[in-house]
Amino acid sequence: MDNNTTLFTIAIFAENHVGLLNQMSIIFTRRCLNIESVSASRCSIPDVHKLTITCFSDRVTMEKVVKQIEKRIDVLRAFLYTDDELVYQEVALYKVPTARLLDEEHLEEIIRRHGARILEVSRDNTILEKTGHSDETEALFNELKRYDIRQFVRSGRVAITKSPVEHVDRFLSDQEQRRKRIDRV
Repeated sequence: MDNNTTLFTIAIFAENHVGLLNQMSIIFTRRCLNIESVSASRCSIPDVHKLTITCFSDRVTMEKVVKQIEKRIDVLRAFLYTDDELVYQEVALYKVPTARLLDEEHLEEIIRRHGARILEVSRDNTILEKTGHSDETEALFNELKRYDIRQFVRSGRVAITKSPVEHVDRFLSDQEQRRKRIDRV
């Protein structure tokens, strides 16, 4: 990774149509950019979904990527952010052997120190959950490696802007006003 790269987050507001994620992936692939994480779900706007994609690159390249994304017909708007402009989290799940949890006194202390929760306990395995930034979920993973961790999975980033202005709402409002002006003519 180049020293001039930053982790950027792109928030994409789009209609939920088949192939949208593939179209986004192609934009990154053409520029030889690796997507670090991706998450998608419906958002607060009816019939609109939000894709959150993270990628290491430079600002100029990422601004070009956002412009390419916005050319897609299903995309309403895309916004580029750095970490200081967002509140964000990831969720990680860990599967450890229940016997190790019961036998190793330090394991419970590690779970408590990292603020993880026990989601399920069975005879064979215990499932843990940790919510936080990727470095926090990775730190817990690294400590659990000594205890025969069987599975580890982390979600993509979910993020909300710190800005008091909802940019996508402003964009949609402007579009509606523009449509009304055109209808009057």
